[in-house]
Amino acid sequence: MQRFGQVIALKPDQITAYEALHAAAWPAVLAMIHACNLRNYSIFRHGTLLFAYYEYVGDDYAADMARMAADPTTQDWWGLTEPMQQSVAERDAGEWWHTLPEVFHLD
Repeated sequence: MQRFGQVIALKPDQITAYEALHAAAWPAVLAMIHACNLRNYSIFRHGTLLFAYYEYVGDDYAADMARMAADPTTQDWWGLTEPMQQSVAERDAGEWWHTLPEVFHLD
């Protein structure tokens, strides 16, 4: 199992809409997240900073993320959420959500 922490900025005028969208997350999107081996997925907000945490339980992260990205329903969902977001300056090339290094963990 791999743990992931990621951050992205949320446009200030989109906070209410973003939270409302996630309060009624589409079942097909949630099913795809699960099918792609993500577990314990949470998104937290601090001001306009979003922090996501999830655990990956599969064997091929790149393939599972490609499967999710190819899913038409997920693409529709991202079409709604991505305009509400803006990447952080510290992101790596090709990232939308910036993956953070894990500096501490205790089971």
